[in-house]
Amino acid sequence: MTSTVEPRHAIVPESAAGRRLDAVLADLFPEYSRSRLSAWVKSGDVTVDGASVRGRDPVRGGETVTLSAVQETQTHAVAEDIPLDILYEDADVFVINKPAGLVVHPGAGNPDGTLVNALLHRDPSLELLPRAGIVHRLDKDTSGVMVVARNLPAHTALVEQLSNRQVHRQYLAVVVGALVSGGTANAAIDRHPRDRIRMAVREDGKDAVTHFRLRERFRNHTALECRLETGRTHQIRVHMQHLKHPIVGDPLYGGSFKLPKGASDEFIAELRGFKRQALHAEVLEFAHPVTGEPIRCSAPVPEDMQQLMAELRKDAVAHAGAERTRR
Repeated sequence: MTSTVEPRHAIVPESAAGRRLDAVLADLFPEYSRSRLSAWVKSGDVTVDGASVRGRDPVRGGETVTLSAVQETQTHAVAEDIPLDILYEDADVFVINKPAGLVVHPGAGNPDGTLVNALLHRDPSLELLPRAGIVHRLDKDTSGVMVVARNLPAHTALVEQLSNRQVHRQYLAVVVGALVSGGTANAAIDRHPRDRIRMAVREDGKDAVTHFRLRERFRNHTALECRLETGRTHQIRVHMQHLKHPIVGDPLYGGSFKLPKGASDEFIAELRGFKRQALHAEVLEFAHPVTGEPIRCSAPVPEDMQQLMAELRKDAVAHAGAERTRR
């Protein structure tokens, strides 16, 4: 599939005289990324006064720049009729509530049945965008809210907001251990030096910051409200493990299974039966990539996490009563 962008014309300002064309293009067409504009220059889709140019060529000021680009297919995947829970939709973005268990991108072992396949069925034009418009991801077994761009200008703007840490991403996490206060995990993250599936806190890693505060305390567990300042792979999961409070059910970072003293059979069964990380992206706030209006979407806590927290409350109440009796 290809799509021709409506020809765009712009006049190079006199104040830009002497600057490189590629730098000036980024100012004239800010809705497109620098890499995208550079590719269009190389393919001859950008002309100056009707002539082909190179990105490094200097401008004089006063020239007419014409952009007549053809968008090629960027995402090669089969469209599949997979239901989507749409929280917000307009011509520029989708905001969806991703269920736990749904893989975001096709890959080895998951060639289909992914969010990308579902999005292409909902909007076939998304194949013209990198990753079908997905600008950030959630792990397969993390549920919650995600934003997807529906055109290149929206994609560029959302990527820029994420890069500039202007997107508010709030998560609910249930972790092992009774925390007494919130805090901030400021620890760099990169690929684990030996296990390539895992990430790890590393001194030579990429900057990673997670803010967290108490949502609800239980006997041996805590529900946390986590806010991402950065967006590294597995960031909350790695940071919670690093703080020795891994997320309940986390198959990669949860560590050995430990039973609290005096737990009921029902409670033990609930903990053993929770087979995914208890992590849910509940709030996403960003500026609309075209209008600039604030957008806030929230995804309700999924049933399995509600049930987990209900059992944690029951356990806490039961043992609080027993403690009072002993006194």
